[in-house]
Amino acid sequence: QVTDATEIPEAIAKAFHIAAAGRPGPVLIDITKNAQLQLFEYAGYKKCSHIRSYRPEPEIRNEYVERAAELINQAQKPFVVFGQGVILGNAEEEFKAFIEKVNLPAAATVMGLSALPTDHPLHVGMLGMHGNYAPNVMTNECDVLIAVGMRFDDRVTGRLDKYAKQAKVIHLDIDPAEIDKNVKTTVPVWGNCKKTLPLLTALLQENDHSDWLQQFRELEKEEIREVIQNELNPVTDTMTMGEVIKVLNELTNGDAIIATDVGQHQMVSCRYADFNHSRSSVTSGGLGTMGFGLPAAIGAWYGAPEKTVVAIIGDGGFQMTIQELGTIMQFGAKVKILILNNEFLGMVRQWQQLFHDRRYSFVNITSPDFVAVAKGYYIEGQKISERKDLKTAMETMLSHDGAYLLEVMVGKENNVFPMVTQGSSVSEIRLK
Repeated sequence: QVTDATEIPEAIAKAFHIAAAGRPGPVLIDITKNAQLQLFEYAGYKKCSHIRSYRPEPEIRNEYVERAAELINQAQKPFVVFGQGVILGNAEEEFKAFIEKVNLPAAATVMGLSALPTDHPLHVGMLGMHGNYAPNVMTNECDVLIAVGMRFDDRVTGRLDKYAKQAKVIHLDIDPAEIDKNVKTTVPVWGNCKKTLPLLTALLQENDHSDWLQQFRELEKEEIREVIQNELNPVTDTMTMGEVIKVLNELTNGDAIIATDVGQHQMVSCRYADFNHSRSSVTSGGLGTMGFGLPAAIGAWYGAPEKTVVAIIGDGGFQMTIQELGTIMQFGAKVKILILNNEFLGMVRQWQQLFHDRRYSFVNITSPDFVAVAKGYYIEGQKISERKDLKTAMETMLSHDGAYLLEVMVGKENNVFPMVTQGSSVSEIRLK
């Protein structure tokens, strides 16, 4: 709390240091009303790089790095799960060198997407409730589980008492509070993974786990046959969310920044979008905040105005921050808004269908004319409902010089699979 205006420059400098150092996060500065109105002589901003007794990065313990390397060198079925810590630590290249030296299959959390290019030969998909079949099943088959910059949240683990009980667990994390919080760790490796990964990689013996990796690929074929083929190449008259993402991939070559809202479209986007560059997936983790997509996309465009930024949003989430169209209008953010409209709060509806015998309660949505609303903010747009118009409409959106809104009507009761249902183990993931 700042009670005197002369304290403001130092408080701001400290706040930026704390927010960006170690495990980054928000900092609250409470400035009292009298300090806000007070005048003082401002001597200029002095960047803060150190605060006494504040140690954002724990000391790296070499003995733990050595023990971790020993476990990996002995492993027959090692498996890497990685999260946003790789991205926040700017450790993408170090991570790639780590998995490539030992040919380690690696799977991303939702927040870890884009740390490793989607088409990397060792990338085996996304973990979690609506993640890919192979990495979820194989979590309970591996003998060494290596977690890098992730926190073992419940969407990744499913039932904790049935999660990777057969495996020795190595956990690399910058925050000691995450070690042993949810999953008991065999070897903890504290520190920024940009520093710990090279130390670990140097101690690893080159290996070929191609037979183990092939087991992932066999399960992947099953998922393609049972789920992905029908989602990306449907035979139904109505469009699917997956085929919309497929066309977006084809037109952007996986180079766009994609910001999603929360819901079915989010899971479909995370599952099927191609991410060739780090920090190109912007999505709401944790509790999942509907309304996140549009303001996040605006922020992403300001961070990288040379990039194509696409906000993928559901018809429910869009109305929660629809007023941000005013921000786009006033400041000229060239954001592409792709609304996947299924006329439902889709994720809630899916649960009510699967577990409550279609007793739908407050999930039907009647939306306004989104294109007309956008035009009221001087933003161009169009609405399509037929497959034959999809590619042309998407090309129009992407080539338009400025913000653009494209509303695509998709199947009303399509579900997102695979799915780890509540109270289930990750190896009990459902394909349908």
